Amino acid sequence: MLRYFSADWVFPVSTPPIRNGVIAVNQDGEIKEILTADASESRNLNVEQYIGAIVPGFINTHCHLELSHMLGQIPERTDLVEFVQTIIKSRQADHEQISASMQKADVEMFENGIVAVGDISNQTASKEIKQNSKIYYYTFVEAMGFNPESANQIMDYATGIKNEFSPLPASVVPHAPYSVSTSLFSLINEAAEKENALISIHNQETSNENSFFQNKTGGFLDLYRFLGLDTAFFEPTGKTSLQSWLPYIKKAKTLLVHNTVSSKADIEFAKQSHPDLYWCLCPQANLYIENELPDVNLLLSENVKITLGTDSLASNNQLNILSEMKTLQQHKNVAFENLLLWATYNGAEFLGLNNQFGSIEVGKKPGLNLIQLSEDFVIESDKVVKLV
Repeated sequence: MLRYFSADWVFPVSTPPIRNGVIAVNQDGEIKEILTADASESRNLNVEQYIGAIVPGFINTHCHLELSHMLGQIPERTDLVEFVQTIIKSRQADHEQISASMQKADVEMFENGIVAVGDISNQTASKEIKQNSKIYYYTFVEAMGFNPESANQIMDYATGIKNEFSPLPASVVPHAPYSVSTSLFSLINEAAEKENALISIHNQETSNENSFFQNKTGGFLDLYRFLGLDTAFFEPTGKTSLQSWLPYIKKAKTLLVHNTVSSKADIEFAKQSHPDLYWCLCPQANLYIENELPDVNLLLSENVKITLGTDSLASNNQLNILSEMKTLQQHKNVAFENLLLWATYNGAEFLGLNNQFGSIEVGKKPGLNLIQLSEDFVIESDKVVKLV
């Protein structure tokens, strides 16, 4: 039995938008047909008509389900160094509280029309929720260790966690340039290439990150003191963070997350150095932590592949990709069709899911979301109605 959905606009993403388009969907959520209004009327179909726009299910390429219990616990605009210290001090909580918060966050994402998530994990606490979820999860198990002498031990530990997530898809990834030694980067790269795995890394989230690599100054020195780490072994590279670490990740498909202070020179270096990069924006988390946004127009002009993420409830008040789109439209005046591409097709492509998600095409099961747009495609609300 087919259901037919129509709205003022249908945005397949892979093809131009269709005014009053009609989508035929079977009981498994598979797209069977996409029709114009005229074609639908000529067949006298029983169409469910909605006000608004129908778009594919959203892809959240950067989330931390494990931190869901920290909603509202960290003040806004602390800066990243203070934020990281607070996470380290405060992330421990009662197991039942952590589990219940993750469960609630998973349901929230599903209700907000999110169909797939790239999720950061440091432990296996989220496995059961992911296994039972209606959302597809790819888990990025973070490896952290700035002292090169501990690289093998850290990699073994992270690999053990990754293996415990089986049969769910997972890979070991570097946390951030300032928390991963060159030796550990090399081990992560070796494993990713061997397993054809995905990599995700927090990149250039703050100017302090560049300062540390360029001349060993800035706020990260305070973080290392807080952690009791001796960084005497580290010699500044004289280059930005991105230009310092990216050469260690050779060709594995890689997601650069945040990119708040990435410059034109950084982006051009990245394009020349690596064949398969994606750039994830988490605007609400950027505003929450540092009150600063990436140069989105620069990224657009450089024609890089952009995706969207929510980050965690420690640095966001909701897990809602449409809300991230709305924030970028308000602050950076990004065209809706660009935002939609980032929120759907590009994210699905990064996660290797574009045979099922990311666009409304016959044979796919992308999910269908109803959203509200103005006549000139301004997002009017961050409320999502999940149709399929």
